[in-house]
Amino acid sequence: MIGRLNHVAIAVPDVAAASALYRDTLGARVTAPVTLPEHGVSVVFIELPNSKIELMEPFGATSPIAAFLAKNPGGGMHHICYEVDDILAASTRLKAGGARVLGDGTPKTGAHGKPVLFLHPKDFNGTLIELEQV
Repeated sequence: MIGRLNHVAIAVPDVAAASALYRDTLGARVTAPVTLPEHGVSVVFIELPNSKIELMEPFGATSPIAAFLAKNPGGGMHHICYEVDDILAASTRLKAGGARVLGDGTPKTGAHGKPVLFLHPKDFNGTLIELEQV
């Protein structure tokens, strides 16, 4: 069902400073920032030959990653994203197997302009999983 690893997301307190670290220290290509109010984050992507790293900072007072950063002020890994061909079929299969889809279960548009869903970390060894339809 799952395809390739799309990205690993890292929550950071300051996306501009984190971007500079990756760009200036590691020589990485960094995309322009994108603000996603419906997800409560601002993001950039570090483009790698085989995947991406997503750096994200809170946007707005109700950002879901604000609590994460309160517990991890320096930042840290937030989630991993896998690609799927059909997000609705994947959601149906996962729910039938007992996995919990977060929110109301309806895919939202993610940072790449494609449908995404998140799966409860307690169902996946403590790791928040994002699925992105490609």
